[in-house]
Amino acid sequence: MTVNRTAPFAAQDGRPPLGRLRVWLTTHDTGPWLLLLVCLLLLPLSVPRVALSDEVQYYAYLRSVYFDHDLDFRNEYTYFAEQGQRFGDQAVANALLREDANNPNPQTGLLRNVAPVGSALMWAPGFVLADLGVLLAHRFGATMPRDGFARPYIVGACMMSALYTLLGLQLTYRLARRYAGDFAATTATLTVFLASPLVFYTYIAMPWSHATGFFLVALFLHLWAHAWGHGAKRGLGRWLLLGLVAGLMVMTREQLGLLLIIPALEALGLYWGLLKGRSWGVALALFGRHLAFVGVMALTVTPQLVAYQILNGQPRPSATVANKLDWASPHFFDTLFDPGRGAFLWAPVLALGLLGLGWLARRDLALALLLLAGFLAQTYLNGAFGTTWHLRGAFGFRRLIECTPIFVLGLAALVEWLRPRLGPWPILVVAALLVYWNLGLIAQWTFIRTELRRELIWNDLLTWQFVKVPGQIFGKLWTLLFDRCRLVTNQNC
Repeated sequence: MTVNRTAPFAAQDGRPPLGRLRVWLTTHDTGPWLLLLVCLLLLPLSVPRVALSDEVQYYAYLRSVYFDHDLDFRNEYTYFAEQGQRFGDQAVANALLREDANNPNPQTGLLRNVAPVGSALMWAPGFVLADLGVLLAHRFGATMPRDGFARPYIVGACMMSALYTLLGLQLTYRLARRYAGDFAATTATLTVFLASPLVFYTYIAMPWSHATGFFLVALFLHLWAHAWGHGAKRGLGRWLLLGLVAGLMVMTREQLGLLLIIPALEALGLYWGLLKGRSWGVALALFGRHLAFVGVMALTVTPQLVAYQILNGQPRPSATVANKLDWASPHFFDTLFDPGRGAFLWAPVLALGLLGLGWLARRDLALALLLLAGFLAQTYLNGAFGTTWHLRGAFGFRRLIECTPIFVLGLAALVEWLRPRLGPWPILVVAALLVYWNLGLIAQWTFIRTELRRELIWNDLLTWQFVKVPGQIFGKLWTLLFDRCRLVTNQNC
């Protein structure tokens, strides 16, 4: 075939470049590329730092084990406390270096750490790469300290959170794509990401456990759903891998273990069907694979049990955490609907995602019910935190972030149903409003109206969101783009 070199903008098949692009867009999924693009565009706006008490506890495991080979966190706590005190912030010193009746140190003589170890393990690749970079820089005459506190180490750990969110979004998109088209799956994934606390805990409060936990839950559901509908045929290798991921979930955030109610309920249904059909051999083989899953999961959480033993003198969490729980879950509905702290008011997109499970049920009733059970289990535990259920001081209701795949699957099913009835543009307009609502709250919470950190202030909230916030952002645009550290607590970044 002869190429027409006099028409450089024409394709060999006769189509102009825009025509070829249009064909490519209609025959390929654009969701993964859009997700990658959005995450990359937001990355320069990130604030990689370790400053808050929870962040310090997560990070202390990584730094102490790697450099000091112990779990004595006094030097880590002291370092970050002094960093905060330079800017008049006593939060870390009060939370981690001061002992009182409600926050006793363990009898082992070590300082308390109520954070699990999973985040430190998952951030380790970035931390190690940073250490290798520091060693290489020393070869060329650099003088930055190789101590685990220097800027490269902090950035290395924080960037792992951004990476895990990206991977989690890709996996979540793939889950949604099983039940919806590219438009619905992409719209749902991006909207839940940008209109919920997940984006905040990916780029602003980076060294928390939520981005890592979200990725692990998305990975677990992706691996599990691969054989959904054929659970009795799910192979041993798949169950071993699921056990590993489940163990990492529990070590990252203990409450994520409740999401295992999803495969547990599936297993009950499978056993009922097999025993009813007298398929004894298949049931026995399935039981063996389930035992292997539990065994690998138990083996995976061993580092957490060892850490508990060293810190607390017993292989279980600190009593500081256990004493907060009221198993009657008196704040179950407050978790969702409280005017000041309710998850559905901070992020209305979550309510739409949960509502969308009704449309998912039209396609797959059993899956929708299992996902609803996982969400209810998380909400139940959140409501059981008698004194801290409200998460006052946090941005939004962060304890539901790991349910993001559930919300995305529901919202994707709803969008898939609405698109042929409304067209794409009304859906995109609503999605944009949901995203704007969240970004406006982030701006208020961060540097415009910090009293919002306690709870939503409904008096004049719409005026703030749609009138005052845009003006404040425009007035601080240079600082937001190039000197964001000035806008955060204690400016330790």
